[in-house]
Amino acid sequence: MAVNNMDWNDLRFFLSVARTHSLTKTASELNVSQSTVSRRIEAIEASLRTHLFVRHQTGYFLTDAGQDVVKYAEEVEEKVLLLESNISGSDLRPAGTVRLATPVTLASHLIIPALPRFYSRYPDITLQIITGVNTISISRHDADLALRLVRPKQHTLKIRKVGRMPSAVYGSKTYLRQHIAPETAPLAGRRFITWDSSYSHLPSSTWLNETYPNIPSALVTTSVVSQIAAVKANLGLAVLPCYIASQHPEMAEVIPTENVFAEDLWLVSHADMIASTRVRAVTDFLAEIITEARLA
Repeated sequence: MAVNNMDWNDLRFFLSVARTHSLTKTASELNVSQSTVSRRIEAIEASLRTHLFVRHQTGYFLTDAGQDVVKYAEEVEEKVLLLESNISGSDLRPAGTVRLATPVTLASHLIIPALPRFYSRYPDITLQIITGVNTISISRHDADLALRLVRPKQHTLKIRKVGRMPSAVYGSKTYLRQHIAPETAPLAGRRFITWDSSYSHLPSSTWLNETYPNIPSALVTTSVVSQIAAVKANLGLAVLPCYIASQHPEMAEVIPTENVFAEDLWLVSHADMIASTRVRAVTDFLAEIITEARLA
């Protein structure tokens, strides 16, 4: 008897009638009309070209062929229920590894501090954070997700704008007291922590070079971490992301973000990863902490 192409929905109706011996009870159990049950049974019998039930005034009873189909249908039912159970468990408890590419500043100051909360929710997910984003390609599946400040150009990727990262000019409160300047000229008598020329393409370096090309430099660095340390050491001013500066109460804003710049935040993933529960868990969490940091 050929049953390889049988639809599981047809088998569900068949098994229910085989167990209840009644179209009415099956209709109630599966929340359909009695005529629907009847059509399903007729369809499966037509498909198999054999009668599976003997219709009697007291109910529906299996023929010998029907008894054979019951064994097959119960095997299918067991496998489907096992599959549904496993998939449902995965949805409730996302598991596996997710590779996230992101700039080191976002990793260190936004994502990693929030990971204890993430792992309390998703203990079965292992997050791999890759900060060398210049060599990471989502298209080549080097990472599952990327949180970037530059919008990728590939059209095959799933790209979503998730926020905007403002920057402003900051200095330590101690430095500002030591180098008092009038409100109309907030940089007078003050120096900057600047970027090495090899980093002149960065927005903060570009903004500073274009807006204040002759500002004296107190220290030249190659990282945001160094600039933060220099500001906290009372060496001068720096252009810093506002969400980072807000984590340091000893820093004060000198030039507000509306007079500086802001960068868009882009969440990037490969199209075939959209349905992954573990990737979706990371995506939702990133959106949550971006909102909390007032970047959304």
